[in-house]
Amino acid sequence: MQLINIQAFIERERVLNKGEEVDCRTKVLEFRDDETTNYAILSHRWMEQEDERDEVRQCVGYRKILDCCEHAKGDGYDWLWVDTCCIDKRSSTELSEAINSMYRWYKNSQVCYAYLHDVPGSSFPTTSDKRTYPNSNGWPEWFSRGWTLQEMIAPSNVQFFNNDWQPIGDKKTLAKTLSHMTRVPQHILTGGLSSDRPCVAQIMSWAADRMTTRVEDRAYSLLGLLDVNMPMLYGEGKKAFHRLQLEIIRMSNDQSIFAWGSTRGILRSGSILADDPSSFRDCDNIELTDHDKFIQSLKDHISAEELHSIEEDQFGTFPITNRGIQIWMLLRPFDGSDSVFEAWLPCCINNGLSNRPVRITLVLWKSNYCRYFMLPWEMLRTKGTIQLRQIYLRYQDTPPHSDVTYEIDDSEVIKNGTGNKNTFTLTGTDPLCVKVYSDDQTRCLFSVGFGQYFGRHWIHFVYQNPTSEYSWMLYPGFAYDTMLARGPEHAQSMPDICSRDGCYGRLWFKYARLPGSTWILRTSCIFWESSKNCGGAHDPSCDMRGLMMFPGPRDLSKRNYTLLVDGVSMEFWEAPIGTKLGDYGHSMHSGVDFRREGNIFTDFRSLATEVVITPRQHKVDDKDGHNAHSNYVKACTFENYNEVSVTLYEPLGLSLPSNYDFNSSLASLSNRLTNKYLVVRVIQCATVSYSESWAGKSREDLTGSFTSDPTIPLCIIAKPFVWHQDESADDASMEWLATCQLAKMRQ
Repeated sequence: MQLINIQAFIERERVLNKGEEVDCRTKVLEFRDDETTNYAILSHRWMEQEDERDEVRQCVGYRKILDCCEHAKGDGYDWLWVDTCCIDKRSSTELSEAINSMYRWYKNSQVCYAYLHDVPGSSFPTTSDKRTYPNSNGWPEWFSRGWTLQEMIAPSNVQFFNNDWQPIGDKKTLAKTLSHMTRVPQHILTGGLSSDRPCVAQIMSWAADRMTTRVEDRAYSLLGLLDVNMPMLYGEGKKAFHRLQLEIIRMSNDQSIFAWGSTRGILRSGSILADDPSSFRDCDNIELTDHDKFIQSLKDHISAEELHSIEEDQFGTFPITNRGIQIWMLLRPFDGSDSVFEAWLPCCINNGLSNRPVRITLVLWKSNYCRYFMLPWEMLRTKGTIQLRQIYLRYQDTPPHSDVTYEIDDSEVIKNGTGNKNTFTLTGTDPLCVKVYSDDQTRCLFSVGFGQYFGRHWIHFVYQNPTSEYSWMLYPGFAYDTMLARGPEHAQSMPDICSRDGCYGRLWFKYARLPGSTWILRTSCIFWESSKNCGGAHDPSCDMRGLMMFPGPRDLSKRNYTLLVDGVSMEFWEAPIGTKLGDYGHSMHSGVDFRREGNIFTDFRSLATEVVITPRQHKVDDKDGHNAHSNYVKACTFENYNEVSVTLYEPLGLSLPSNYDFNSSLASLSNRLTNKYLVVRVIQCATVSYSESWAGKSREDLTGSFTSDPTIPLCIIAKPFVWHQDESADDASMEWLATCQLAKMRQ
């Protein structure tokens, strides 16, 4: 190591003050062996000059080194180490060697002078004063920096000085105050890090609130405290802390390194490695548990036979592979989940109340186990026995979560259409939002959850039957708990559907029957890039109100005519003569070759209900958006790449309503009309009198090259969700329909 020759430095300053010429052969910096040299060392917080000066000797840093030399000489030392001049930071090799050796250098020093530049008084501050020290948690800034942690712990003798170089105390006499300030135990301050050093998590906790100028130094400043060496790679950012943890894992079997928690309340799921020391803030009381005590703590949760089969070596080795960290762990499944587990670690929180093993939550994502965060009270909802498994823990960085904003229109869920539109955003640290609804008629509660995990978005439903123990006050927490626990499963089970004509990025549909209720719940979720403005909210075939399942690809043997209905382009099939709105029946080819069997309006009247259902009426125009004649509209189609049209006389657009009364009535027919198709929209025409000259046009002129009757109706046929038989849905009666529309999801 390079050390300052104190006598040479002071003599050089004396010569310069006299204006005499300095002897260039005099060496101020010399290489010495730290094991055999008695030297003092300076620990300080470097402060930049507010106004730059050309004269180096007038800088605050230079005067600080000179004052330190004077003080060290008075204490009888010949050599001094100061980081600002004893390390050539232009050399990456020398810088890396110094950082890896620094803990040893501080430990081997005879005395460490801790210079507190922001303490003006003659006594050491013993109480927090946030007015005086607003940027360092109420204490002198020296105690908030990353590098000074090892500079406080490593030397056996630390002397504190105020800004006038007046002594204000030492580490051993101030151990109690320092322990309160820094969370470092008193016995560590007075006796140092012996061979019986604390666990990794506890050491990390001491650095949780300390900051460094460079992100990488948050990791590098901990090397000596954790007895780890590794090369410096400035520019790697937070990866430095990941490398540090992997080096610890390679050298140690200390599983407390996995015991980190949330960072200032931020829940980040993914890698088993923490992003920075702040994740270990609450680990200051964690201690390792020896094998026998750990096994003893499991006796109430695992059979005696399995306990005896657990070997100590199984917890002592966990190699790092390209797939993940291969490790044996004790796992207990979360209630209601096949992929979320509580993992028990051979370490405990020594708080005088319980020595129960520390538990973390893992999730099985594809073939690896990842860290997963839930609220502490949710972790109590585990069931089943603990199993010893060999698993792979993901340590690679997870892809960053993109923020996604949802706009919810739940007017079809709220009775009488009085729902409201509301917006919320899902982020990587807040990945779930749950909407809760109630049915006053059946006294049931249900909820819709919108979440994301590992960049995949999901929708799910949770239902509470009327006899459930959960009240309206407790149910939201239960629903959130349940969905959060199974969020990864929901994300993995959510199907991706290919984009449609370039308009959509992803399109998801999901619906669920609510057992014991008269409701069926359906959510349609449409996602598109912000640069594309042709979103599905204006596409009538998507049925954004969430009521109908539309047939698949059209039958090219049938004519499909294009019209504008209330300004929206729609395609209609040519329907058999006499087809009316509300007709239902069988279809041989997904809505084509429709065979009428009855009409829902007739059936509603036979039920003798007091509900009056009125179809909606719509304005009909041709595809160009105008009505060329007051009595007729041309509906266009293509055949052999040529546009042809048929004339409709006084067309009237009718469609089924989508409101509470209609949905309830429609659901009441579900038991006997399962998988039937329904005429949901129709264009009906008036009767033509062919004896009249129709604006000077003959019937043949009006109908073009086709002989289709201009009074023939056009229709759209679909299958109601409430009539659809789906084996994947829960078996339950369906008498009341609830639809939840996800109108927009944008990124």
